[in-house]
Order: sequence, then C-alpha cells, then structure tokens
Amino acid sequence: MTPPADSTVNHWIEDEQGFLVIYFSGEIDLHGSPHAREVILDCINQERNTVIDMSGITYIDSSGIASLVEGYQLAKNKQLEFGLINVSKSALSVLKLAHLDKVFPIHNSLNDRLQSS
Repeated sequence: MTPPADSTVNHWIEDEQGFLVIYFSGEIDLHGSPHAREVILDCINQERNTVIDMSGITYIDSSGIASLVEGYQLAKNKQLEFGLINVSKSALSVLKLAHLDKVFPIHNSLNDRLQSS
C-alpha cells in the first residue's frame, strides 16, 4: 500500500510479538490522514492487535487524530488491543490538548506495552 502522491505521511508495518506495529513518518494532516486511516483500519480488519509507533510523526492535526480515534474504536469493538508507542513530542502535545492522552494506551515502547498487560 503506497501513499497517494500528495500524501505527507509514509509508513511501514512489522509483525512483532503478536502485534502489527505501524510505523508512521512525516505529517498526518489533511493530505496524509486518509492514507493513515486506510492503513490503521486495514490492520485492525485483519483481526490483529495493533500499535502505532509515532516517533517519526512531525505533525498531526485533527484529521489525523480522527483517524487514530476511529482505529481505537474499531479495535475496541472487535475486542482487539490498540495503542500508541514512541509518541513524538509534537504529537503528544496535540493528544494532550484533546485530552486523548487519557483515552489511548500510550507507552514508550512495544516492550513497555507488553509488560503493562
């Protein structure tokens, strides 16, 4: 799955310790969020526990946050685990402004996420 030509975000996916880990880099904004949403929902629709590594995110706006919320809700409905790891400072500040740092499971790494279960 390649991002559209006007997308501002790139990704790759790894299967690690029972989770699909989606690594995003770039900006999840109005142009990049449709691609991010498609990637997130595809992983969850595979009936897989999913975490998003956000260390490479330089910017995220409300459309990107909406993609994360939709993924979280779908995973919850399917009784799958969903969370965020390695959240960049810029992304974390947006999550805190929206009070979503209290909603999403957020960990420093996948190992931290696994140890908290």
